[in-house]
Amino acid sequence: MDRLGVRPQTLYAYVSRGRIEARPDPADPRRSRYRLADIDGLARRKQRGRKASEVAAGAIAWGEPVLASAITTVAGGRLFYRGRDAVVLSETGTLESVARLLRGGHGASLKTAPPATILAGASLRERLFSALSARAGVDAPARGRAALALAVEAVALLDLVADAAAGGPGDGAIHDRIAMAWGRPEAADFIRRQLVLLADHELNASTFAARVTASTGASLAASALSGLCALSGPLHGGMAGRVINLVEEARRIGPEATVAGRLARAGPTPGFGHPLYPDGDPRAAALLAAFEPPPEYQALKVAVEAMTGEAANVDFAVTALSARFGLPVDAPFALFAVARTAGWLAHAVEQVQTGALIRPRARYVGEAPPA
Repeated sequence: MDRLGVRPQTLYAYVSRGRIEARPDPADPRRSRYRLADIDGLARRKQRGRKASEVAAGAIAWGEPVLASAITTVAGGRLFYRGRDAVVLSETGTLESVARLLRGGHGASLKTAPPATILAGASLRERLFSALSARAGVDAPARGRAALALAVEAVALLDLVADAAAGGPGDGAIHDRIAMAWGRPEAADFIRRQLVLLADHELNASTFAARVTASTGASLAASALSGLCALSGPLHGGMAGRVINLVEEARRIGPEATVAGRLARAGPTPGFGHPLYPDGDPRAAALLAAFEPPPEYQALKVAVEAMTGEAANVDFAVTALSARFGLPVDAPFALFAVARTAGWLAHAVEQVQTGALIRPRARYVGEAPPA
């Protein structure tokens, strides 16, 4: 209450609206403990005031929600797909079933379109981009079409991306097709878990890019391609490369020295910590509990968590999984792209149905124009 300058009634209202997480105090059931990150975030917003331009600017970087969606949320340190815990779904679900859930139950779960032509001899990343680019260049706009028709198209596009990752068309569940195509059938169930856990993550950078494209009425393939372009950046889907570099550095000079060097440079440690999960990324915890990471990954994980207090996030987990089963070099990015395509398409369909164009204004800070 001192930090926020509010009365008890206001504090309780914040809790009831979900703006501050509260938990019973284990030492005294008459008291409550309040999440510090939520308190500090509210305090910063109060200091900024409620000027519209400042509120909008603060929403861009891990700030206030900027649009309504019924697909995914992060609440209480957990990830939920339409109200269902993603970690629980990952125990038995498939990407196809979760994609259907994200779409609101519309569209078949199985392959419905004839196999598409996949760029032969290309790398994983090249195949993903070329497959979606080819469809984006010829598919009809999404605006004005029924939700069911869009859902059927979304099923075909998800299969297209899966076939591109596998290197050619195939039958059966997506995780089985990819595992067999990569010559690692023993990794199929672990790939399945990863695909489910990465299927969507609220309004991340790539999903926002997909929704902006969808808001113009563009085709679903164009929206998915926008998501893929955003995912390719080193601060998003390209994070696996930075984790691999960290592991290689730890192999040369030792985990403790590697972490100490990061701390001395006051920089973030790739693969650890997450702004939405101050108590640890539940997706990483679920995935790492399913397999034993390679020794060098496990040693680095122990050192980082002991020296920084930051838990491993999903970028570390998927990179460790690829190393554990000897998957292709670009497998973390490819699996991320296949999984997140399900979310991009669900968000694109939802955005198209609103009929609204996403067009924010810029807060100009350059040289003043002439009077």
